[in-house]
Amino acid sequence: MPWFTFEPSWEPWRELDQLRREMDRLWEQAFGLGPERYRRRAGVFPLLNISEDKDHVYVRAELAGVRPSDIDITLEDNRLILRGARKIPAEEKVVGYHRREREAGSFRRVVRLPERLDPAKVEAVFKDGVLTITLAKPEEIKPKQITVKSA
Repeated sequence: MPWFTFEPSWEPWRELDQLRREMDRLWEQAFGLGPERYRRRAGVFPLLNISEDKDHVYVRAELAGVRPSDIDITLEDNRLILRGARKIPAEEKVVGYHRREREAGSFRRVVRLPERLDPAKVEAVFKDGVLTITLAKPEEIKPKQITVKSA
């Protein structure tokens, strides 16, 4: 007789679906959040793209609706910390929403950058709702071109 038994009546996917429905019910009871609302809040804001070339690392953040004065940028070791707040003006009168996806509130993103950067050479520009942070690589980590000499 094998050390395990397999019961064909056991349906793991059905049980996982039941667990998901139960979690949805608990979130609704505890916080008044339906499944689509708390799942949406679990996302990450702001959305970031990080790229690099031989001289710089670029961080671009989508921050539509955020004022530049409400953004705080800190560089610690090789971590970039982006803090801020999005403020959405209140409606002039009581309205009923058909859909509400834009949220107001504070945010904080911590991103580990690929390499050591020069903290004295950081530039941040905010244009058309996109924050672009340009971080210079120090000379000692930039790629070096080596010429081959003939003997």
